[in-house]
Amino acid sequence: MERSIGQDLAAVARISAMPAILQVISETTGMRFAAVARVTEDSWTACAVYDRLDFGLQAGSELDIATTLCKEVHLAHRPIIIGNVSEDPDYCGHHTPRMYGFQSYISVPVYRTDNTFFGTLCALDPLPRNLDTPTTLPMMESFARLLALQLEREEAFSETEAALTDARATADLREQFIALLGHDLRNPLSAITSGSELLLRRSENPTINQVASQILSAALRASRLVDDVLDFARGRLGNGVPLTLSQCDDLHLTLRQVVAEIQAAHPDRSISAYIGALGSLRCDRDRLAQLLSNLLANAVAHGARTGRIKVVALREDDLLTVAVSNEGMPIPPERLPGLFQPFWRSSEDAPKSGLGLGLYIAAEIARSHGGAMQVESTEAAGTTFTFVMPLAPDQRS
Repeated sequence: MERSIGQDLAAVARISAMPAILQVISETTGMRFAAVARVTEDSWTACAVYDRLDFGLQAGSELDIATTLCKEVHLAHRPIIIGNVSEDPDYCGHHTPRMYGFQSYISVPVYRTDNTFFGTLCALDPLPRNLDTPTTLPMMESFARLLALQLEREEAFSETEAALTDARATADLREQFIALLGHDLRNPLSAITSGSELLLRRSENPTINQVASQILSAALRASRLVDDVLDFARGRLGNGVPLTLSQCDDLHLTLRQVVAEIQAAHPDRSISAYIGALGSLRCDRDRLAQLLSNLLANAVAHGARTGRIKVVALREDDLLTVAVSNEGMPIPPERLPGLFQPFWRSSEDAPKSGLGLGLYIAAEIARSHGGAMQVESTEAAGTTFTFVMPLAPDQRS
């Protein structure tokens, strides 16, 4: 049965990982516009968009197919990769780059599982980008295949939605897709990271070192995004964030190191910490460090730039408490219940502010430790996120 453009738009909109996919593409390639487009012989329709260029397109926007390169992708059945339009013999005089003002461009075809053409997964930027790497095209093609699989699942779901009695079964398909996506991205990201680190060790050319450092920084950011996506998938699949529990006698040192790292990354922000003696605890040291790091990153992103950020970690009686406070505008009461939901964003957030998974993952780490996250936000006291973990009888003072 032939599907309408509206049905395809709805199917892509239901793929909860789509914003993460497009952001990872942008972070990895350096191109600031990425999109999934439904392409027919006479139409180009954006189904999902990640835009840091104010390009002006959003889901549902249409372009004249004759003004795009997607028709060539469709007819040739192969990707188009342009690192620098000005130096590309095939496209330096093409009307499309001139019309839209881009210098770098990549587009790969998306085929449904029955081999019919759906559209393209594409990205572009006004500046030239190095797309001639061993990982860029495989990453894009992997995304395209995963998108096709998820589209099939979404379409099957919509056709049988009235007969479904267990909505969780369908949600699990989406979370499995996210987990598969994260695992498939690890190899190309590892290759990018290793290659850039090798260049930094061996090259004495300042220009090469600068570029390698930028590539390494982008790859590490993308790796963190993938880690967040994987943690999200594990939490949603019902297994919770996995822990490696051990007896920890120096958790206070680990938490202080996290504060020092965030302060070094944001030297213009005022961060103070009181981390008391926490004694010996059975916990996952790295996960609690991740929890604190996520809370601090949230405070840096949403607190007043001139305000202080305070960290307090205490062990009192039968409780371990870690709290992060920031000054600034209070969070409206009606929004507090949604803060620990996945992909939560403030309405004022810019697209570059992350995937909206930090607080959700912090809450999942807390839950896996048998604890919980709490939040209070007032104009007078600012906003405080608090992790509270009950201690087992043999851990109490």
